Amino acid sequence: MELVNKLRKRNSEGNPISVGIVGCGQMGSGLAHAVSQVEGMQVNTIADLDTKRAVDTFISLGCDKSDIVITEKKNEAEDAIRSGKRVVTPDALLVTGIDSLEANVEATGVTDIGAQVAYQSIMNHKPIIMLNVETDITVGWYLNQLARSYGSLYTVASGDEPGVCKMLYEQAKLMGFEVVTLGKGKNNKINFDATADLVRDEALSKGMNPKMLAAFQDGTKTMVEMAAVSNATGLIPDVPGMHGPDVPVDRLAETFIPKKDGGIFSGSGRVDFSTGPIAPGVFAIVYSEEERVRKEMKFITRSDGPYYLHFRPYHLCDLETPQSIAEAVLLNEVTVTADQMHSEVVCKAKRAIRAGETLGDIGGTDWYGQIYDYHEARQKKAVPIGIGSKAVAVRDIQKGAIITEDDVRLNDQSFIYRLRRMQDSLYSGGVR
Repeated sequence: MELVNKLRKRNSEGNPISVGIVGCGQMGSGLAHAVSQVEGMQVNTIADLDTKRAVDTFISLGCDKSDIVITEKKNEAEDAIRSGKRVVTPDALLVTGIDSLEANVEATGVTDIGAQVAYQSIMNHKPIIMLNVETDITVGWYLNQLARSYGSLYTVASGDEPGVCKMLYEQAKLMGFEVVTLGKGKNNKINFDATADLVRDEALSKGMNPKMLAAFQDGTKTMVEMAAVSNATGLIPDVPGMHGPDVPVDRLAETFIPKKDGGIFSGSGRVDFSTGPIAPGVFAIVYSEEERVRKEMKFITRSDGPYYLHFRPYHLCDLETPQSIAEAVLLNEVTVTADQMHSEVVCKAKRAIRAGETLGDIGGTDWYGQIYDYHEARQKKAVPIGIGSKAVAVRDIQKGAIITEDDVRLNDQSFIYRLRRMQDSLYSGGVR
């Protein structure tokens, strides 16, 4: 790919890739620091409602406070960047229209903001790299189709599990293997009752948003990540919620395989996770009956096969995202996109919900996400997690039940709701 040399050339010409970041929490701030270490790439704009947080991030990168401009006006932002200053804005959509920015990264984790930023970036023919996977699994298929039709680029970022799993998938397919499983490690067992209030102290001690930690603990984040993998590769969950057994590394290749060969799956081509000690790793279980390939694998890996483990013991989140930025800008290549809808992450009631109650967001007290086969979820009229926020219950919902569109009145004023309805219309109409 020669990315490093291309970036060095850009740097030597005084023309580093100009990056905008939307959301300056743990991921956005971490990405800004990662980009600052990459020759030939520079963060010029950060959008965050908390402008002090964005300013502090630039200062921590060595910028003088006098060289940071806070504005909500496009012309002021353009002038500031041209004069070598950095821009901070509370307006996420301002970033999508700044001409001098070559790529935007969405890192808020808020589905409606993510949808707006992605859509407007595409409309402005600006590559959009998503660290907001929650938005992607809800309307990523539509945004990908839109970007292609407009000559723009939409992609989920490298570094998070979907990007790294897709890398393992591509490598395996290019070696001629059948990919039986793509999976990730989860560092704790799922606690469906986790809420932001219950995990607040732990979250703050780790510098995390409590709602985000709750979404990790109640399993929603794992479901979201593997749904993105599913929609990018065609692999599906074997059962709703996946299996998630506690399995050590040396038993992955005998567990995440079809039942007919001693594993846990009803068939091949699955996504899943392990709560064993493999976190923060990701893995692929691959298969080959080809005699020469098995001979080579026996010599190289000492494994008899025909099932083999490809294991990466880490994923580095936002630290790896600069690769997706470089690939998007320099090569016009995506990392992860939803080519079809194979999986859906749906809302399930975290508690008994009464008619008239308004539902909260991811990591809250009302619902958690669970992965389902897309067609099964549609048949059940299950509410996708990306449009569950601010829905109003029209009847009582039992704890643990799937929340359906008959159970609630969805927030039809949100932008992501409108995009989702457009996606549903197009996709169910046979645009595959």
